[in-house]
Amino acid sequence: MLDAPGVRRNLRPMISFTKSELEDACALVYRHMARTPEYIWPLLNARTGGTTWVKHENHGPTGAFKNRGAITFMDWLVRTHPDVPGIVTATRGNHGQGQARAAVAAGLRALVYVPRGNSVEKNAAMAGFGAELVEFGDDFDTAREEAFRVGAEQGLFIVPPFHSELVRGVATYAFELLTKAPEIDTIYVPIGCGSGICGTILARDALGLKTKIVGVVSDAAQTAKLSVEAGALVETNSADTFADGMAVRVPVQDAYDIYSKGAERIIAVSDDEVAEAIRAYFHCTHNVAEGAGAAPLAGLLQEKERMAGKTCAVILCGGNIDTEWFLKVMAGETPKV
Repeated sequence: MLDAPGVRRNLRPMISFTKSELEDACALVYRHMARTPEYIWPLLNARTGGTTWVKHENHGPTGAFKNRGAITFMDWLVRTHPDVPGIVTATRGNHGQGQARAAVAAGLRALVYVPRGNSVEKNAAMAGFGAELVEFGDDFDTAREEAFRVGAEQGLFIVPPFHSELVRGVATYAFELLTKAPEIDTIYVPIGCGSGICGTILARDALGLKTKIVGVVSDAAQTAKLSVEAGALVETNSADTFADGMAVRVPVQDAYDIYSKGAERIIAVSDDEVAEAIRAYFHCTHNVAEGAGAAPLAGLLQEKERMAGKTCAVILCGGNIDTEWFLKVMAGETPKV
């Protein structure tokens, strides 16, 4: 359907959830994991210049938020495709841990692709949860293409990086946070493929709140930011950041459709700023954050003057950083990739 010569309207419906649908998702998630805490840390407040809630997704059973989406997705999969023999997906680590954990618990095979040079410790964790791990390509997007090709050949169900049932599960962390603290003015959320920021936007909307959502990308992986600025999907040639959860070159249309309309703004942080945020988390809270997990705090610290005195929240979406990188960061260095 054309709105004007040469302009085609996007007719695909955007994902949305009701409050009841998210309450149902929470009930399902809690059968497999406990809700994660959200805390205000005084020393972190002193760094940020305001009241700062931290949503501790690093306290989940895989050390990251992706497990929530894996729970709701696998529940949907076994109900709607009861004869499926297994799943195939691609990941930089946290998505793969969640999918392997949920698939194996459901009695399914879990074939997981990662790029060469991926996090050693995330790879080990995925294998520990039962994943059949395959290294392919030089980045996530190349590994994803191969995973989908092989999965189709072998009759496995392809788990994309973005799906309504993944997002419904992920949205439960924001639902918890905003139910606990509806007074939050602004939430900072990292963006990789987009399930986290989209889940936060959709939870905010389901609760009827006016909370502003700020997306945070790496300045070396700006596909989401560039896409919003251009008003159309923009791929990048590389995504070389040690914050591997944000190392995405190719944006996802369905995610873009949500965050391009629902986010207040998208900002970029450097690897140096991320490393400093990892140090701030440890010094102020004694929590370990991986790169993507620290990016929201890096974004808030970058906008410290703008947000002074306000009540904000940062999503510590994961703590799965390799020991070698963590030691470098705590020694004052920034890991190079």
